[in-house]
Amino acid sequence: MPTVSSRGDAMRGLAVFISDIRNCKSKEAESKRINKELANIRSKFKGDKTLDGYSKKKYVCKLLFIFLLGHDIDFGHMEAVNLLSSNKYTEKQIGYLFISVLVSSNSDLMKLIIQNIKNDISSPKPVHVNLALHCIANIGSAEMSEAFGQEVPKLLVSAHASESVKQSAALCLLRLIRTLPDAMTYAEWASRVIHLLNDQHMGVVTSAASLIHTLSQLSPGDYKGCVSLAVSRLSRIVTSTYTDLQDYTYYFVPAPWLSVKLLRLLQCYPVPEEPAVRGRLVECLETILNKCQEPPKSKKVQHSNSKNAVLFEAINLIIHIDSEPNLLVRACNQLGQFLQHRETNLRYLALESMCLLAGSEFSADAVKKHRETVINALKTERDVSVRQRAVDLLYAMCDKTNSEEIVAEMLAYLKKADYAIREEMVLKVAILSEKYASDYTWYVDTILQLIRVAGDYVSEEVWHRVIQIVINRDDAQGYAAKTVFENLQAPACHENMVKVGGYILGEFGNLIAGDERSSPLVQFNLLHSKFHLCTPSTRALLLSTYIKFINLFPEIKQTIQNVLQNDNQLRNADVELQQRALEYSQLSSITSQDVLATVLEEMPPFPERESSILAKLKKKKPASVQAIEKEEEKMKKSPPSIENHVNVPKEVPANTVSRLTISNSVDLLGLSTPPATPQQSTNSLLVDVFGSVDQPVAPKPESNISKFLFKNSGVLFENNLIQVGVKCEFKEHTGRVGLFFGNKTGNQLQNFSASVSMGADLQGKVNIAPQKEAPTQIDGGAQVQHFVNLECITFFSGSPNLQLRYQHASTPQQVTLKLPVIINKFMEGTNMPAADFFNRWKQLGQPVQETQKIFQANHPIDTEAAKTKLTGFGMSVLINVDPNPDNLVGSGIVKTKTSQIGCLLRLEPNKEAKMYRLTVRSSVGEVAALLCTMLEEHF
Repeated sequence: MPTVSSRGDAMRGLAVFISDIRNCKSKEAESKRINKELANIRSKFKGDKTLDGYSKKKYVCKLLFIFLLGHDIDFGHMEAVNLLSSNKYTEKQIGYLFISVLVSSNSDLMKLIIQNIKNDISSPKPVHVNLALHCIANIGSAEMSEAFGQEVPKLLVSAHASESVKQSAALCLLRLIRTLPDAMTYAEWASRVIHLLNDQHMGVVTSAASLIHTLSQLSPGDYKGCVSLAVSRLSRIVTSTYTDLQDYTYYFVPAPWLSVKLLRLLQCYPVPEEPAVRGRLVECLETILNKCQEPPKSKKVQHSNSKNAVLFEAINLIIHIDSEPNLLVRACNQLGQFLQHRETNLRYLALESMCLLAGSEFSADAVKKHRETVINALKTERDVSVRQRAVDLLYAMCDKTNSEEIVAEMLAYLKKADYAIREEMVLKVAILSEKYASDYTWYVDTILQLIRVAGDYVSEEVWHRVIQIVINRDDAQGYAAKTVFENLQAPACHENMVKVGGYILGEFGNLIAGDERSSPLVQFNLLHSKFHLCTPSTRALLLSTYIKFINLFPEIKQTIQNVLQNDNQLRNADVELQQRALEYSQLSSITSQDVLATVLEEMPPFPERESSILAKLKKKKPASVQAIEKEEEKMKKSPPSIENHVNVPKEVPANTVSRLTISNSVDLLGLSTPPATPQQSTNSLLVDVFGSVDQPVAPKPESNISKFLFKNSGVLFENNLIQVGVKCEFKEHTGRVGLFFGNKTGNQLQNFSASVSMGADLQGKVNIAPQKEAPTQIDGGAQVQHFVNLECITFFSGSPNLQLRYQHASTPQQVTLKLPVIINKFMEGTNMPAADFFNRWKQLGQPVQETQKIFQANHPIDTEAAKTKLTGFGMSVLINVDPNPDNLVGSGIVKTKTSQIGCLLRLEPNKEAKMYRLTVRSSVGEVAALLCTMLEEHF
């Protein structure tokens, strides 16, 4: 930028005015001087004498200074606009500055301003073009976006534009896109914008990286070519010394801001498929990790800050890739060194990143090695935010091998934990103890200890769960009754303990009544001693317990009737207590013992529902469903234990006497997803609740489709604003897709819309109808649902599109995804004997009916894993059909509304050569070819 050098540009009058203001001794003196100056300026502007450019500039500058002092300015706008027509840089600069600060976007002068800006944009002088671009970006209104949305990109990709103009154009375009993304076109100049990453000027590359990152989120398909260029540029930066990029080196760290931008840009896309690009990216990440092990080149905090900024963004990219075990373990080890660093921010960031690493199967074991350090941080850390991250990490690293130790440490810390995080800790302890319980005695002990330690923070969902699980497990009922009876004997007993004790003893008190120390009368007296200390809701529950006691222990019937018929109950001011006491008294008096036993019989097991504890935690602090899915995969591979037994409802009524249906062996956490086929395992955990986050930016939407070939639920898309989960159900030629939209921010997502559309290739082949309109807004941290009904008319390839539109912080957002509605979802497995299979195989022997592929195995050859995949795909795996036991054969029928298409499959592994031969035969040749192609990359 030019500098002010001539005497004429010094504006001595402005300097004198500023000096006078500073010398004012009081607020009144300052106001008097300002009013005098405003009157002088107003008279000059209205005078007959035409002011020259210097005078206008001087007076406009004075108005700016007065505005900055907090005074309103209601004139001078036209004079500032006139300055835009000047050929002098300093006069034009002051005009643009005044307009950027004082002129509103809906001003009547805006059309005149836009015309002047257009003149300057086409100016041959780069400094004038830069001033115009800065003004456009500073105002950033929708009108500016519409006026210059097509002009600014031309400057950005122009071969004749200077480097400074390109930098300004990139940042200006970024502001316009954020203001009005729908008014912009992205594809037509995508390739030229991408190649700005190869520009020789580092300033241009830095500005372009910010622009391309936003464009990649709005239109990922058009900008996927940026990946290789970003990797190339990153490689040149991280392998250079600080002398190679001297002008862009910050405290011996070459171009740290650009490095962070490029690493963040690469997280918008999946790992590169080209071996050369992928190898170069891995090499860059290894170099960044290696440089962090080198001795620091400076003791300045700026050096460590810039170095660590690049490191943490590189670790985020490593977590995003999640396919390089060596890098993941190295990243975990590096973060482990930061856990005991003297800098609080580093400890916080290290714990936060390790929470993400704990969800990876490659680095989970490495994270667990730091358990003692994390526990020590929980005990000794002064900063409450760091302690909260330590709790989150312990929760993330917990599994069957360490659950008892981690839960014990969290319970010990809970006694002195900060009040702000106690409720969340209670939920996490309850979830971990339920999920990883090796036996029910430990689970019951843990929850009762939780109530003792933090009873005020134990929500209804927690004590409901322990009751539900005890009712559903015969082997836990006696122990639970004994333990809760012992806890009730404490002098100070929390009300939640009374609720649990009242419910469990009312159902199973007879299991401990044989001991004289817990005889029926002792149990009743113990509970009734707490009665007067409880709230009305707990007293109502205890009255239900008393009527249950009459059925369990007829010998104390008279004692209980005396309590029920007491005036304190029959004339209680609380209507609920009065009604219960009256009805229970009459029930026990006028009915026979058989009728009483029928009405008050033991509660049956509860039916299947989702875990209300986990749902509450997700709502309180949304978590990444991807991490939950990874844990689910681990659980599927490990032998089942306590998790596979009980599903219970969200609410437990106070000793309800209604009969409920009995459910068989199901998931303890109550979150099982219905199986896609009869053969699919029901050990699916935690897939119905969506929440936190963990990846900052989602991969390209299309890359998520393949993972839904073998399952019907999971995360379809995720970025830093929204998470889209999906759960599908299919039966014959119909289906239903449940979409779960989770707001990951603290602000409301407004003007939300979700629409499903079909391309020309799906028209007439698939019918789609939403059950009702999608919600129009999503509150901060909340989740909403939207359901779509499907009907498969005939065979199709491809998938429908899901388009999301919403506003966040007044900025419009748009996401286009592929729904996981694939032809194999309408396939049902069919069982048949070996003779029928081979007869059918021969019938489908025409060349057009068969597709066969021989390919290298992409994964270790595992027969059981292959069976699981084929079952999840929709096939029935036929046992003892193929003479070779290593071969797998399957059969299924693709059911459409107009026809049923039979499909047979044979998978032949060659373990020595690590290859497969896959043969698919179908009555429709196109189906065989499509199924074979879909399966090939997954074996």
